[in-house]
Amino acid sequence: MDVFEAIKGRRSIRSYRSDLVPDDVLCRVLDAARWAPSAGNCQSWEFIVVSDREVKRRLRDAALGERFIEEAPVVVVVCANESRSARVYGDRGRRFYCLLDAAAAVQNMLLAAHALDLGTCWVGAFEDEMVSKILNLPSGVRPVAIVPLGYPDETPQPPRRIKLNDLVHLNRC
Repeated sequence: MDVFEAIKGRRSIRSYRSDLVPDDVLCRVLDAARWAPSAGNCQSWEFIVVSDREVKRRLRDAALGERFIEEAPVVVVVCANESRSARVYGDRGRRFYCLLDAAAAVQNMLLAAHALDLGTCWVGAFEDEMVSKILNLPSGVRPVAIVPLGYPDETPQPPRRIKLNDLVHLNRC
């Protein structure tokens, strides 16, 4: 799949078939995330793969009750490893760069999943402390995104986009 086709064709999927995602396919998606750019090549991300039904239910509760999180065959929680980034960039790495790194990994994950005919949804609305507790995250590892992953059971229409001319500015805003 062409990268521009993947970018324009990817949709947020909130309904999944019950088919399991094969391990080799999941590994390809995770490997794509691992190849995302990162500040200073710190690779300050961690990926928690969740397939346990009870853990997915608890993540659903932490994410304001979004049922599709529980219904997806697998969920990947992308975390920022603050300490890994802070070793090189200090406080700015801990507060900021690790979040950018995790976001880049999520985007790679979404595009790779789409190219493999999987659906995903980038969920950022959740209670951080609850997710950290559910997943037993160590200090310095912060949840950034919950990404349900599975074969789509819906085909959403393309969302409206702001015109490029209204977003692009030359030299100043």
